[in-house]
Amino acid sequence: MVVQQVMTQMGLRHKLYLQMEPNAREKTGLSPFNTFIVVLVLLSFLALALETESTMSDGWMQAIAIFNVVIIVVFAIEYLMRLWAAGESPEYRGIGGRIRYIFTPYAIADLVAFLPELLWILMAPDDSSQQIVMALRVLRLARLVKIARFIPAFDVLGATVRRSGTQLLTTLAMALALVYVSAVALYFIEGVGGEQQESFASIPRAVWWAIATLTTVGYGDVYPVTPLGRVFASVIAIAGIGVVALPAGVFASAFSDELRERENAKLKRRSEELEEEVREYEAREKAAPESQA
Repeated sequence: MVVQQVMTQMGLRHKLYLQMEPNAREKTGLSPFNTFIVVLVLLSFLALALETESTMSDGWMQAIAIFNVVIIVVFAIEYLMRLWAAGESPEYRGIGGRIRYIFTPYAIADLVAFLPELLWILMAPDDSSQQIVMALRVLRLARLVKIARFIPAFDVLGATVRRSGTQLLTTLAMALALVYVSAVALYFIEGVGGEQQESFASIPRAVWWAIATLTTVGYGDVYPVTPLGRVFASVIAIAGIGVVALPAGVFASAFSDELRERENAKLKRRSEELEEEVREYEAREKAAPESQA
C-alpha cells in the first residue's frame, strides 16, 4: 500500500496535478503550465478584438483564424488533462468523482471555452451564418473564468457575494419595486394625463425613464414636462441615490468582513505553526540531555 502510494505521488498524473492545481503547489505563484494557459487566454482575447477590425488584410485574418483553431485544440487537450489529473484529489477519484468534477463551475467554463467552436468547425458548412459565428465568439468570454481560478481576488469576490447574497437580493427587490412604481406613476401623470407624451404612452415605455433616473444616469432622451411630473421625478431621482448607494454599502461591508476573516485565519495558522515549532524545539532540548546520559 505504501509502495503504491509512493509510486502514485511520483507518477505523471501527480506531477501534472501539481502543475494544474494552484492550491496543490507549495510554491506561490503560477506554475509554468498555468502561466502558458493564462498567456494563451489573453492572446485569444487579442485575436477576438482583431477579428472585428475591418481594415485587417485577408492574410492576417487567415492567420488569426488558424491561431484560433490552435487555441481551441490546446484548450481541448487541457480539459482532458485536467479531467485525468483531477483523480489525484480524493473528492474526484473514480467515475463518480470525475462526473462531479465535470459539473464544477471551473470545469464547465473550461468546456464552454472550446467545445461550441470546436463542434462548429467540425460540423458547420463553409457558408456559416455571421450571427452564429459572432455568438460563438462571445462564448470566448468564458475563458475569463480560466484566469479567475489563478487570481485570489476573484475568490474573495465570490465569497463576498455569497456572504451578502440575501442583503443584495433585498436591495434589488427594493430597486425593482421602486422602478415599477415610478413607471406607473409617470405613465398616469405624463402618458394618460398631462401632455400625453409618446415616451410615457405605456408602462413598459416608462420603465426606461425610471431605470435611467433611479440609476442617476439620466440620459435626457425621456423626461417629464408637466409640473406634477417634474416634482414626482425629482423625488424619484433623490430616492435613486439611496437605491444605488445601499447595495454598494452592503457589498463593501461584506468585502471588508471577508478580508478581515481571511487575515485572521492566516494569523491563526501562522500562530499554530509557531506553537508547533516551539513544542518541537522544546522536545528536542529535553531529549538532548537524556541521550547524552
